[in-house]
Amino acid sequence: MALDNKLGITDTIDLAHKEEFLTKKRALELYDNNILETFPVGTFEGLKAIHQYLFQDVYEFAGKLRDVNIAKGSFRFAPVLYLEDALKNIDKMPQSNFGEIVEKYVEMNVAHPFREGNGRSTRIWLDAILKKELGQVVDWSQIDKEDYLLAMERSPVRNKEIMSLLRDALTDKINDRQVYMKGLDASYIYEGYSTYKTEEI
Repeated sequence: MALDNKLGITDTIDLAHKEEFLTKKRALELYDNNILETFPVGTFEGLKAIHQYLFQDVYEFAGKLRDVNIAKGSFRFAPVLYLEDALKNIDKMPQSNFGEIVEKYVEMNVAHPFREGNGRSTRIWLDAILKKELGQVVDWSQIDKEDYLLAMERSPVRNKEIMSLLRDALTDKINDRQVYMKGLDASYIYEGYSTYKTEEI
């Protein structure tokens, strides 16, 4: 069964296609209309605003904390019981250099605050921090899907791999629409969404 959605779709594949199209369209608006610039950077409030904007057409829970425990494979994300405390602690984490920013990103991934759409929202959130603090963003199109997923899986225990992957893909083209669009496509491919190219939307 598909997740409950605003579109009344019950088929998971059909929902995945519609979700990809609608959220990529919203992700482009975030960039093209400078909406991202109006969100807080490096806090859960900022991430919540990104998630709400991306998924507003698809899910009632857009921008809302999940109320169920979730896992990916054998990895369990932060239990609902401790989620709010975890997010408050993440907000307090420093973000003045690359190492601190990646640590914060890893912790937010472990928190996984939403029912769906965490990875895609949090990668945009990470780029906003990198842009503000270091004048750089990740060119996600340079990072292989399997390398990324394996590194993220290991990151709660050892973050050297994800740090190295992200560092090697940094670019100072922070206002390059092509970098943003290619990055969006890569970010969606990590999650199994590859029906639409962002430039065709």
